Amino acid sequence: MKCVLLLLGLSAFANEVIYLWPESERVPGKETIANERIASVPNPNLTVFFPEPGKANGAALVIAPGGGHHHLAIDHEGYDVARWLNKKGIAAFVLKYRLARAEGADGSITVDNQVRADGRRAVRIVRSRAKEWGIDPTRIGMIGFSAGGELAALTAMHFEPGKPDAVDPFERVASRPDFIALIYPNVRPETKKIGKDTPPAFLVHADDDRLSAAISTSFYLDLKKAGVSAELHVYSTGGHGFGVKDRPLPVTQWTVRFTDWLAAQKWIP
Repeated sequence: MKCVLLLLGLSAFANEVIYLWPESERVPGKETIANERIASVPNPNLTVFFPEPGKANGAALVIAPGGGHHHLAIDHEGYDVARWLNKKGIAAFVLKYRLARAEGADGSITVDNQVRADGRRAVRIVRSRAKEWGIDPTRIGMIGFSAGGELAALTAMHFEPGKPDAVDPFERVASRPDFIALIYPNVRPETKKIGKDTPPAFLVHADDDRLSAAISTSFYLDLKKAGVSAELHVYSTGGHGFGVKDRPLPVTQWTVRFTDWLAAQKWIP
């Protein structure tokens, strides 16, 4: 009976939208959509995706879509990724973070402040509610694509410990992801802070990607210098922004390699 009640409870959370910050900190305005992309995010949030009953393995991933901090490629780097992870038994949380370079941006939102805070907050929310959602609080990762890969890297490199006496319950747990996946990431060299406590990482890019190929390789080498477990895959073709699209190219197989890595690292059975 308890199991049935838990499953019924989880179904009630499916595709629930959870705002990252308290109502008192929200600003007026609604999300806007342009060309099937999220063009503005006044109030960052998470959309919840749970695996089918009986498939869940206790792992979870926060998903950060890309878009150059100008927009969010919410479908092929967000919702589609969440559905794919659900098929693998992984709970998924699509993050709509604030856009520092959105149309009309006035500079009050920056990647290194508000956007990075959104990444930390997202991980903390999932960890705080892990028991409620049937998630293992020690198996919560973050996957990011392009600019979302930058956010995942920033969250992993600049994490904060929990504050047990914090008034805000989400601040009582650590913001460090247990593992990260950086898919054709765009990480600025000046933001790197890689040490032995940086989470294990999985990295993928295409050799013909002019934006992230060198960045991804450099990040992998820095992880190795710090003694951090990491795995890097480079495919000859695929360009930038391939996401989880099913195309007749070898790069499509990165999702299989990622699943293998998750299993080898014991993040999933």
